[in-house]
Amino acid sequence: MTHATYPISGHTAPGLNKGQWRIIFLASLGGSLEFYDFIIYGIFVQYISAQFFPADDPYVSLILSFSVLALGFLARPFGGALLGTLGDRYGRRPVFIASLGLTTLATIAIGLLPNYQSWGIAAPVLLVAFRLVQGICLGGELPGAVTYAVEAAPRRAGLACGFIIFCVNVGVLIATLVNLGIQHALPPQDVAEYGWRIAFLLGGVIGLISFALRRKLEESPEFVNLHDKAARHPLGELMRNHGRSVLVAAGVAAIIAGFNGMLYGFVPAFLVKTLHYPAPDVALAMTVALVVSSAGLIIAGWAGDFVPGRLILRAGSLTMLIVVVPLFALMANHAISIVLVLSLLSLVFSLASGIWPSILAGLFPTQVRFTGLALSYNMSVTLLSGFAPLAATILIEQTRMDAAPALYIALCAALSFWCSFLVPGRARAAAVPEATRASLDASDMPPA
Repeated sequence: MTHATYPISGHTAPGLNKGQWRIIFLASLGGSLEFYDFIIYGIFVQYISAQFFPADDPYVSLILSFSVLALGFLARPFGGALLGTLGDRYGRRPVFIASLGLTTLATIAIGLLPNYQSWGIAAPVLLVAFRLVQGICLGGELPGAVTYAVEAAPRRAGLACGFIIFCVNVGVLIATLVNLGIQHALPPQDVAEYGWRIAFLLGGVIGLISFALRRKLEESPEFVNLHDKAARHPLGELMRNHGRSVLVAAGVAAIIAGFNGMLYGFVPAFLVKTLHYPAPDVALAMTVALVVSSAGLIIAGWAGDFVPGRLILRAGSLTMLIVVVPLFALMANHAISIVLVLSLLSLVFSLASGIWPSILAGLFPTQVRFTGLALSYNMSVTLLSGFAPLAATILIEQTRMDAAPALYIALCAALSFWCSFLVPGRARAAAVPEATRASLDASDMPPA
């Protein structure tokens, strides 16, 4: 089995030049839109449910809307496998551009889609179709960005991937600010009527700008240097020769999927409705936690270029396993500030959040890297993020403990901790072909 390990422990890691930063920035744009869209749909789901799934029981309407969100998650592994296969077979660039373009069009279409009262059953059917398109395309977005980053800057894969995840967090922050702006500018009845559409249309504008910029993206240097050695059947080759790596990679990403699914899909409503924290306090805590996580993951990614990434993942997973239940218990008992709790959890989480992409990329060779990343990452996200709110609800009901959702995060952390021992030890740094090195070093600006 072939692995490609990038971080260079014990060696001098060069800086990133202007050309590399440009590629990494352009690759990161879609990841921001991905999480922007996820957060916006969750924020405005009650208004979407009223317009597209009218029912006598509002809870039935809400459940149907969340089911549409779940369908988008279920489409992701299929989309990841499909787009990853195309990216490994025909090139990263055309797949990367097409996926962002389709995602953007679907986001705009949702913002403009007439409601059930105007179009009848066609309205919810089209909503489901657009969400499926988004799910399929987004299944390859973040894995594609990580693939581009490590292939553009193989000797600084940790920092490059950390920046990609940082930009994902920027998407979450933009979604939060857009929500606050709409809620502040419009009365509640207008938010319910058309305000939520503004959020989707703004996402579409972001997508169009990102699409225009991404068209300037060159093909990945490592893929170009494959020449005629690109895999003819990447998915088949992946499963035949790298099946174990797929499972290990999915386990490595478990803490990411579980924590994000719980933090963004369950915790805000749980804190307000069940633990009765004031909504403004919850919004502040979530924003501060996001800032702390963003700063921490950049540092973790940078450190991954000097220290084996599996050790950073191991430290983060073990620390999360130890502290998550006590911190949740303190929060559930109103014994400590939720700003402090969520900030501490996010700081611990950032150790894993900043390093997992470069670890996953190092588990797969160039010929199947896009497919391997997309399949393993989306397996974790679909199973552990998509079902996190449901799992949390069941745990609280079965244990009668308000802190029970922490057990789910702890389980995910334990899985990532175990898988950190299955990640191959640091081999020699992956050799960078001379042609690739020349193309990356061609810049009029010295390394940063």
